[in-house]
Amino acid sequence: MPKAAVKQSLSADRIVVAAAAVADRDGLVGVSMRSVGRELGVEAMSLYHHVAGKEALLDLLADWLMAQIEAPTADGDWRAGLHARAHSSRAALGAHPWGLSLLESRRSPGLALLRGHEAVQAALRAGGFSVRLAAHAFSVLDAYVSGFVGAEQQLPFEPGGADEMIEEMQLPAEQFPALAELVAELVTGKDYRYADEFEWGLELVLDGFATKLAEERAADSR
Repeated sequence: MPKAAVKQSLSADRIVVAAAAVADRDGLVGVSMRSVGRELGVEAMSLYHHVAGKEALLDLLADWLMAQIEAPTADGDWRAGLHARAHSSRAALGAHPWGLSLLESRRSPGLALLRGHEAVQAALRAGGFSVRLAAHAFSVLDAYVSGFVGAEQQLPFEPGGADEMIEEMQLPAEQFPALAELVAELVTGKDYRYADEFEWGLELVLDGFATKLAEERAADSR
């Protein structure tokens, strides 16, 4: 496509998608107006007609990431909605390893983030949660997903590669009996996958929400 045609077809949406491609390849440190311009085949100055600058671009990128996450609906089952959102969040953040640090660094919430938060709060309120309990639940779920994704990204082995790491560690059973027992029963020769822990933990979190909701309803009925 001729440069003139590229410039004419530029938009904030195209620019943020190009920024995501740069971040996926080079990390957040590689994202600049110049690098995104190169990704699009245009001069950096062309981008300023659509995006105010790098900080505005990063805000748009954070909101673009949040838009990838499935939001629950207020007319559905709160547990199913939060379950789906947790898996969607993990998938989006896992696909873009720069996502966690970017979201934590932004001070200007975009529409996608606000709409996502609104949807979660509305789904919990429709499910019978009080305002305070809904806030607690949202905070815990968000922390669980973010923490798990962060742990996955820091694992010193590839998915399914726990056996190799354990073999390299060579844990002496007499010094670490509990860890040696865990390794023998769950990891060695068992094709252990840390990723499988996500669903178990998520169900535990959602069970806790259901218990607290039942307690709240029982207290209100007295």
